[in-house]
Amino acid sequence: MTELSEGHDDPFALHLAALAVLDDRGVVVGWNRRAQELLGYPDTAVIGRRAFEVLVDPRDLPAVTEAAANCRRAGGWFGVLTLRHRDGRLVEMGLRAHDLSRDAGVREWFLAGAPAVDVLEWQRDRAVLDGLYRRSPVGLVVHGPDLSLLRVNRAIERVTGVPAADFRGLPTGCFLVADDARKAVDRVRQVMETGRPLVYSEQFVRLERDPARERVAMVSSFRMEDPSGRILGVAEMIEDITERHRAQHRLALLDQAGSRIGTTLDVGETARELAEVMVPHLADHASVDLLQSVTRGEELAPALAGPVVRVGACGVGAQQPSPPHPQGEPVEFGSDTPQARCLAEGRPVLEAVLPPDRFSTEGRLGAQAPDLGVHSLIVVPLAARGLVLGVMTLWRSRRPDSFEVDDLTLAQELASRAAVAIDNARRYTQQQQTAFTLQSSLLPRAVPDQSAVEVALRYLPASAAPGLGGDWFDVIALSGARVALVVGDVVGRGIHAAATMGRLRTAVHTLASLDLEPDEVLSRLDDLVLLLAAEQEAAGERPVDEQVVGATCLYAVYDPVSRRCSLARAGHLPPVVTAPDGHVELLDLPAGPPLGLGGLPFEAREIELAEGSLLCLYTNGVIGERHFDADVGLTKLCAALTRPADALEQTCQAVLDALVPSRPSDDVALLIARTRTLPPDDVASWRLPPEATSAARARELTTAKLTEWGLEHLAFTTELIASELVTNVYRYAGGPATLRLIRERRLVCEVSDTSHTSPHLRRARTTDEGGRGLFLVAQMTERWGTRYTREGKTVWTEQPLTGTLV
Repeated sequence: MTELSEGHDDPFALHLAALAVLDDRGVVVGWNRRAQELLGYPDTAVIGRRAFEVLVDPRDLPAVTEAAANCRRAGGWFGVLTLRHRDGRLVEMGLRAHDLSRDAGVREWFLAGAPAVDVLEWQRDRAVLDGLYRRSPVGLVVHGPDLSLLRVNRAIERVTGVPAADFRGLPTGCFLVADDARKAVDRVRQVMETGRPLVYSEQFVRLERDPARERVAMVSSFRMEDPSGRILGVAEMIEDITERHRAQHRLALLDQAGSRIGTTLDVGETARELAEVMVPHLADHASVDLLQSVTRGEELAPALAGPVVRVGACGVGAQQPSPPHPQGEPVEFGSDTPQARCLAEGRPVLEAVLPPDRFSTEGRLGAQAPDLGVHSLIVVPLAARGLVLGVMTLWRSRRPDSFEVDDLTLAQELASRAAVAIDNARRYTQQQQTAFTLQSSLLPRAVPDQSAVEVALRYLPASAAPGLGGDWFDVIALSGARVALVVGDVVGRGIHAAATMGRLRTAVHTLASLDLEPDEVLSRLDDLVLLLAAEQEAAGERPVDEQVVGATCLYAVYDPVSRRCSLARAGHLPPVVTAPDGHVELLDLPAGPPLGLGGLPFEAREIELAEGSLLCLYTNGVIGERHFDADVGLTKLCAALTRPADALEQTCQAVLDALVPSRPSDDVALLIARTRTLPPDDVASWRLPPEATSAARARELTTAKLTEWGLEHLAFTTELIASELVTNVYRYAGGPATLRLIRERRLVCEVSDTSHTSPHLRRARTTDEGGRGLFLVAQMTERWGTRYTREGKTVWTEQPLTGTLV
């Protein structure tokens, strides 16, 4: 009777099974009520009769006879037989039989039966239970109500290395390190107390016998109860998913790297992004060291060696020590270091387990580690297009597990992707530097020596946009102590825009030397832009979705003698004028069409500026037209120009601080000029009648004024220049002449008349009586020229104050 199970679902349990007793001849001597329920025979109908005659169909007799014979030989039997119900139908029954030996040698057979369906189902359940304990790859742990271990399966035995039988009675979590054991106890206790199951919970655990290796387990727990609700304990299904978790982690890291590394075309930013992706997902510390030539955007060559610069570094924990080499500082690797080997050979280095004294506090080796607790190291080359750009170093100090080959493979993949991004950034930097060199060569390097205005200039290239811009400014010294102020902006970006800017700037200089009015200068520039556009279209060089050539420009001419300023603009933003009292005004100047449209006139406006006024010229990058309303930017610009007495450099910086971000999205060109006025004592002017004696009068007036100014050493050449120019007016112009002398950084001598006839410099023959006047003027002056006005023309000359040219 001891083999009969008392389990709730056991079909052979005493209260569920059909029971019968047969003597040694096969006669039924015992029959219970359950047997009557299943087969229909009351005890009176079977007791005393042979079981074969009552319960077995003749067709099934061979199978039953064979089973009986096997039972006699083995002393017991278990299987399925077909029995005959009282109503004649056949019933498949699962039977279990074993012998009962009584006193005096009497032998009887005890039979327990149940429907075959129930028996087979119970057998499957037993097979599943047996599989869980003996063959399942998933761990099974059964905890008692007192949090002791009742049983574990062989999967747990394989992981821990402890025989399953040795776990009985041990406390929960006994095979884990102390911290992980406490978490395991808390987890089991929570399920025990609440009855809420835990499903697919990821747990990070370390075995006591291998504390350096961190594993990841998928844990599902449920509380066990008997039919009365009494708590029997907690069962846990534990699956080691370490490799799967690491694979998923690597895929996630690769995906993250794809979106986080290479977001800009900046070498340093890309290196920092790489270091930040590595920590803490793969390493506790990471550093990225690049060849200095890479950070400068220089062209690389095979086997190129040179200084190494730490560009990116990252470490876990706010209290962790910083890397020994700050970002941007040179790094010197000893020849025997992993980094030096990696740089030289271009191959990765994996040192999974480092000796405890590898990084001592003394010596150069100790300076290479961010933490003296480092126990594992990876160094991988950053190589792209067959060239090594630098190395990435990964350390582990907090995480107890060492780097593995899979970690090295992942680090190589990430480094390879980052290296391509870094090299792209390097090449972009190289192109930008080349382009900026070109652009810088096209912009003015210094303000020319002149007395009309004090000038401060700023140019900032766009940091967030690819390619060169076409913004430019210029300060051009003109005749008569005047100055031209120019700001322009070519449409588009890139080499075409920069080249067009250079051509327009050269054209402006040429036109300025002709002393044309501002509106006339813009008209000539408009013709040039149309010509450039036609050439570009004819050559098929039009960029996709871009205007062929177009530009805006503002041209102003200021005269410090009259304090008059003449301005004209071609589609450009209006200038801002600040009076000496701080009143700021956005000058109402006719806008005019942008250069390159053709056929439309430009209008100039003339204003008077008090001494000390500020004139601000700028491009749209200053007011940020791409990001907010131009009116808002203009309001901010005016607010930054309310202190005209401040130093111009300070005012320029105030404008940039108020309006321009640290990384502007558009080029910024800013020109601020403070007007000056020549003292009346430094200017002398006389009107001379059209008489033959005017030349002599001009000599007298010139000599007297130069003597008054203390420039007697210039008297001979200047009176000769004045005499020749006045004589030419008398001979060829036929009207009065105006003689003007200006003392500034140079001595200026001007003679004006009402004629528009251009003077012609020629070399006279030895037999000619005249024609040498202008030739002599040209030889005795530093510069000379002619400018035309609506009233006539002015021939002007300049001489240095320090001496004569003859």
